[in-house]
Amino acid sequence: MAITRDDVRHTAALARLALSPEEESAFLLELNKILGYVEKIRELDLAGIEPMTHGHAGTGSLRDDAALDGLSQEEALRGAPETDEGHFVVPQVVRPEE
Repeated sequence: MAITRDDVRHTAALARLALSPEEESAFLLELNKILGYVEKIRELDLAGIEPMTHGHAGTGSLRDDAALDGLSQEEALRGAPETDEGHFVVPQVVRPEE
């Protein structure tokens, strides 16, 4: 099944994209190339191969999700350029309307 210029126009309209005729032609070519690759994959004998949810079969390198002790207030404020009564001092970014 090939993508037609009308398919490209319809998809662009759904995505609220205004494509020039040159862009339509480029997308038409690229989308048909992608479909060609999919057809090549369909030719493969995949019997006995389990579907995957991720391209990497490993278990991942993330640590266990465990609660850890946080910083004390003193440790958190130690590197701050300016503090006041145990709080960070930051520049005011929102000013009340006058």
